[in-house]
Amino acid sequence: MNPEYNLSPGILLLSGWQIFLIVLLVLLVAVGVGLFFLSRKMKKQQEEQDAAIAQAKQTVSMLIIDKKRMKMKDANLPQIVLDNTPKLLRGTKVPVVKAKVGPQIMTLIADERIFDSIPVKKEVKASVAGIYIVDVKGIRGSLKKQDESTAKKKGLSSFIDKLREKAGAKPLK
Repeated sequence: MNPEYNLSPGILLLSGWQIFLIVLLVLLVAVGVGLFFLSRKMKKQQEEQDAAIAQAKQTVSMLIIDKKRMKMKDANLPQIVLDNTPKLLRGTKVPVVKAKVGPQIMTLIADERIFDSIPVKKEVKASVAGIYIVDVKGIRGSLKKQDESTAKKKGLSSFIDKLREKAGAKPLK
């Protein structure tokens, strides 16, 4: 009698690869459920943080001196900010803005969504919560927002266009 075909009542006969697929499927479902609940928790925390920022924000007039993305430990931020930041996040790059607020030059952190629209060497009205820039509006006129069509081209095509322009060749249509 072949042990592979032993038909005991109530026992499911599966081969090795079928067991592997079932275990893999169970693990994927468990990971999916875990990510679902984690995302709900993170969304709730984000909403609480947004409400706290909205409550604490105030409008300030400032002159933007410089902006760039740099690591938190290199950004010349106050020591208390670095102490309250988790160690793993201290090495990540954040959008940093150096601005003159009144007579004082400050280093501020900008919201990722508005960082590209902040003009350099211009005076703006900014909504600030602590050292976090939430929103920016132009004082004299509106801010120019770069869209993808007017943004600077990068890569080989822009290099070729520059060479053609220097050579005096007309662009191809």
